[in-house]
Amino acid sequence: MEEIDQFWYDKKVMSAEKPERIQIFDTTLRDGEQTPGVSLTVEEKCEIAQALSNLGVDFIEAGFPVSSAGEFKSVKTIAEMGLKSKVCGLARCVPKDMDAAMDAGVDLVHIFIGTSPIHRKYKLKMSREEILERARESIQYVAERGFKVHFSPEDACRTEFDYLVEVCKMAQEMKVAHINIPDTVGVMTPAAMEYLVREIRREIKTPLAVHCHNDFGMAVANTISAVNAGATIPHVTVNGLGERAGNADLEQVVMACKLIYGIESKIDTRKIFETSKLVERKSNIRVMPNFPIVGENAFAHESGVHVHGVMANASTYEAIDPEMVGAKRKMVVGKLVGAHGVRGKLEELGIKVGEEQAREITKKVKDLGDKGKKVAEEDLVAIAEDLLGMTGKRERIVELSDLKIQTQLGKNPKAEVVLKIKGKEKKASDEGVGPVDAALNAIKTAIGDQEIALDEYHLDAITGGSDALADVTIKVRRGGGSTMARGVHEDVIMASVTAFINGVNRLLK
Repeated sequence: MEEIDQFWYDKKVMSAEKPERIQIFDTTLRDGEQTPGVSLTVEEKCEIAQALSNLGVDFIEAGFPVSSAGEFKSVKTIAEMGLKSKVCGLARCVPKDMDAAMDAGVDLVHIFIGTSPIHRKYKLKMSREEILERARESIQYVAERGFKVHFSPEDACRTEFDYLVEVCKMAQEMKVAHINIPDTVGVMTPAAMEYLVREIRREIKTPLAVHCHNDFGMAVANTISAVNAGATIPHVTVNGLGERAGNADLEQVVMACKLIYGIESKIDTRKIFETSKLVERKSNIRVMPNFPIVGENAFAHESGVHVHGVMANASTYEAIDPEMVGAKRKMVVGKLVGAHGVRGKLEELGIKVGEEQAREITKKVKDLGDKGKKVAEEDLVAIAEDLLGMTGKRERIVELSDLKIQTQLGKNPKAEVVLKIKGKEKKASDEGVGPVDAALNAIKTAIGDQEIALDEYHLDAITGGSDALADVTIKVRRGGGSTMARGVHEDVIMASVTAFINGVNRLLK
């Protein structure tokens, strides 16, 4: 795949301040856990911390130690894990906060104090001079105890520029490790963020971090603009978790910096997808299907022009190789697809079909498409394997002609089936503990062979959603013989019946 940064438009946006490398400051375990509804156990936070270290993040903000005994334990445990990443704890400019962070054994303490007029007036009720002095004393308090300081003038982007520079100069004089510029309520634009960071860089030589919130959906763009202006430590979270609308997303920031701007980091991009899925599971916050880089549809292609182009050369419609982030490409076959396209796709997947079989598979795909179901790559394989697993209709001993299921609250479901057995119609009905059990019992009754038994039953939803195809795999036994069979259908009962009849036909031939 060609590098994105070869194109003309990228050359125009490169700035003289653009760094060659960035250090990733991940705050998933602190700001990310502030996502409404997210509450992680100590064990879960440790598991995520290990994954972040394996991913290659430079700094892990493990939490806010003073906030609770559990939070202190989490930060301390993570600090003692021997991670490759530096571990950071958050603290206000209050002695007990800073003591808690230092007692937790972190590598650096992230101390913050509000500097904007609204924070000074309503939150802190302090003057400019008082805030400046409190910040100075706090930095000194931590530094004298041998800890590095990551300093944030909170709500920096709504702070008067002259005062913001004054605060940053004080922090620089106190020899903090980094100065962070937070867009605390996400009100900046990319142009404004780039301008602000560039102007601060004219006054400050201490490495700058930037912490952008996503209230207007510009956290990633603002972060990248800040990096382009010289900030070297972007604050990010996995999957963009965070307070309110979240923070700048790690995956997007890292990949955009790398592929568009040519700015490297220590991130092992091949582990991005698995890390995202881990955080998704532990946080119980699902990533939107169309979320960049790690969303379910990030590398999914519909039928038609896009599928044809990607099959010829993936870079026609992909700016990122999915394998680069540990993901996989998906082809979604729609109702407008032709038998030739289906056959070609199946051959690419290692499944060879004839023209007649391709037409039959295509018909199934179109039928599903007409019902509003998008057929993904996994669906197509399942449909093909299901149809290829059947013998020709003339060779099949048992065929399903009709099926009716009756259910009533408080009573066992009842099934009525009509089968063609060696060309002769047979009807039967039976009950079961559920509709699937009732249908299979009715089929056995109609066949009249009590030796047929179901040994194993496994159900998968091939793709997510309530309209997912049901993929049923069973093991059917008759006498001393047994066979595996499969059925795929948009209805779980029909998938089960199809699998059972496929198995019966194999046993009876």
